[in-house]
Amino acid sequence: MTKGVKICLAVVIVIFIAASAVSYFILRPSESTMVEIVQNNNVLYTFDLSKEKNRTFRIEYDDGGWNEIKIENGQISVSDADCPDKTCVKTGVLRSETIPIVCLPHKLIVRFCDGEVSR
Repeated sequence: MTKGVKICLAVVIVIFIAASAVSYFILRPSESTMVEIVQNNNVLYTFDLSKEKNRTFRIEYDDGGWNEIKIENGQISVSDADCPDKTCVKTGVLRSETIPIVCLPHKLIVRFCDGEVSR
């Protein structure tokens, strides 16, 4: 192997290790069980998923739109919505503190939080 190939190989290995470390910290599951649902910077709901019963409920908006929220087995997700792309539904279950569930057409965010339960 030439010196240039060894340098390229070392750079690739360092990039791979750095990307793996960053992915681990960003995608690791949250230890928090507190979740809040926010629209336009207003907290609509706060839940402690460890104490919440399995249920599904709908959040309706003035423009006629809606998001259906599902809490099941200590996990929360957007199970259905009337938005055109349904990215919030495709996101699946909320797992990471760094990656919330977002519905841009309805300006809705489902994320982990620190705080007290409110309804």
